[in-house]
Amino acid sequence: MMMAAPLRRLGGAVLDALLPPRCLGCGEAVLRQATLCVPCFIETPLITPPCCASCGLPFGHAAEGEPGEDGGRHCPRCLLAPPLYGQARAAFLYGPGSKRLLLPFKHGDRSELARPLARQMARAGRELLDRAELILPVPLHRWRLLRRRYNQAALLAAELSRLSGRPWAPDLLRRPRATPPLGEKGPAARQAVVAGAFALGPGAAARIAGRRLLLVDDVLTTGATANACAWLLLQAGAAGVDVLAAARVPEGR
Repeated sequence: MMMAAPLRRLGGAVLDALLPPRCLGCGEAVLRQATLCVPCFIETPLITPPCCASCGLPFGHAAEGEPGEDGGRHCPRCLLAPPLYGQARAAFLYGPGSKRLLLPFKHGDRSELARPLARQMARAGRELLDRAELILPVPLHRWRLLRRRYNQAALLAAELSRLSGRPWAPDLLRRPRATPPLGEKGPAARQAVVAGAFALGPGAAARIAGRRLLLVDDVLTTGATANACAWLLLQAGAAGVDVLAAARVPEGR
């Protein structure tokens, strides 16, 4: 055990010599593997408190939002229409910097980005991970999965399971109905598109009943997908559903 740290440092030095560290976002030289250069770091803001106690929308100051029955401060949208999930959190604010990570990860076969993204998600969602009993990725329809060759949410869920020690289940939640890209659709249109798009896999109800679940996705926009999944899981007897994403669109739900 005492030799493990020196061996890791030696292995890291060898890796740096063979493959000089490059920024995850732009590819410029950096000092450490799996990090961002200063300009990319500045353009990729991390979400930190204060934020909406429900959807995780970042606030500009601690007095923003309105107090809810749970004692936390909530954005106006969550007060008017509380989400079905318990809490949502995300690592990054969705913008130019996080797009340089998420778009290649999602569409460009950059699956190695799952690990550094999941590390930041674990930071942002530590409380959610601590109470989670099972981690579930938001599923892709089978045709989209065939085109992409992997489900980015499943890669993130697997890494979060490794980091937290919590079990994950890639096939309990399924997407039997294909849906068009949500793109620039508003909240109501997104909700209509994803309604009924999800289903439980064989034996899912027995594994879900009475358990606190953590739903994982790459980007949280309006929360329509998260709500649709949460409704199905809660109907199946889940004790609660939280949501953890890599990035959060700043406009909110």
